[in-house]
Amino acid sequence: MSVIYLLLTLSIVVAVIFFAAFIMATKSGQFDDSYTPSVRMLFEDELVKSSSKKTEKIANQKDESQKL
Repeated sequence: MSVIYLLLTLSIVVAVIFFAAFIMATKSGQFDDSYTPSVRMLFEDELVKSSSKKTEKIANQKDESQKL
């Protein structure tokens, strides 16, 4: 029974250490994405054009189905 308490305590200590390391990495900017915003502006127009084409197709299909 004492082994369970030891393992439980040890696992909580390890979890707290990993959580502290994650918080430190987040605060230091480890997970900041500085590449995607600069690339996103290159592809944004293509996304807008393709979505407007899809809406035009849907509108045309609705018009054709209403004619029938």
